[in-house]
Amino acid sequence: MADSNGKFAVITGASTGIGFELASIAAENGYDILVVADEPLIEAAAADFRTHGGKVESVEADLSTTEGVDSLLAATNGRRIDLLCANAGRGLGRDFLGQDVADWRKVVDTNITGTLYLLQHVLKDMVARDDGKVLVTGSIAGFIPGSFQAVYNGTKAFVDSFTDAIRDEIKESKGVQLTTLMPGPVETEFFDRADMMDTSVGASKSKSDPADVARDGWDALMDGKASVVSGWKNKLQVALAHVTPAAVLSGMHRNMAEPGTADE
Repeated sequence: MADSNGKFAVITGASTGIGFELASIAAENGYDILVVADEPLIEAAAADFRTHGGKVESVEADLSTTEGVDSLLAATNGRRIDLLCANAGRGLGRDFLGQDVADWRKVVDTNITGTLYLLQHVLKDMVARDDGKVLVTGSIAGFIPGSFQAVYNGTKAFVDSFTDAIRDEIKESKGVQLTTLMPGPVETEFFDRADMMDTSVGASKSKSDPADVARDGWDALMDGKASVVSGWKNKLQVALAHVTPAAVLSGMHRNMAEPGTADE
């Protein structure tokens, strides 16, 4: 059972995957936690986190909307947020021209608009008191033109770039740590929800373990690192992306994400 350290953490996208693992780590380290997701499963996840002995509150909220983020913030009851894991995200596969506007807007609004709205609120308070930690889940997808996953990769390019910029803007606040976690494909419900199970990447058995990814992010945050690419294969892929023409990268991504490539 964890001893309470009196600190408070908020973890979004915590019902499954990386967010679930981050919330588990926070609970194990004695944080009181508020966990958030856009599905009822967050209640069951919260019950798991309570086994670590700390105080756990849960909120079901759609973080693609300002109203959803506001409900998260209201659930803090004004308590100081010492740690934020901004992990909520949404994927979308298949060809852009065939996607419904509502579907790709949901990806943009979750991954970008909702994330920025939450970050702006939380970081203002942290910078004002010069204390706090924020881990934002970006992706190595942000370095690769994402054929058949174009909107998702585009949003992650934004998040990766945005966090680099904000880190510089607040660099005088030495007590505030902002870290970007950049995983590659992870063994979560992401690919099923993104309608990508018939793709090579969706069907792959070599995706990262979310527990390992979460631990990489947590350790980087606690060590004061600006960013971390989780997994040595993903580190190599990012290095290659910096020197490979966009047309080649997008063709490589097509091979992973084009529908019907699962058995190729």
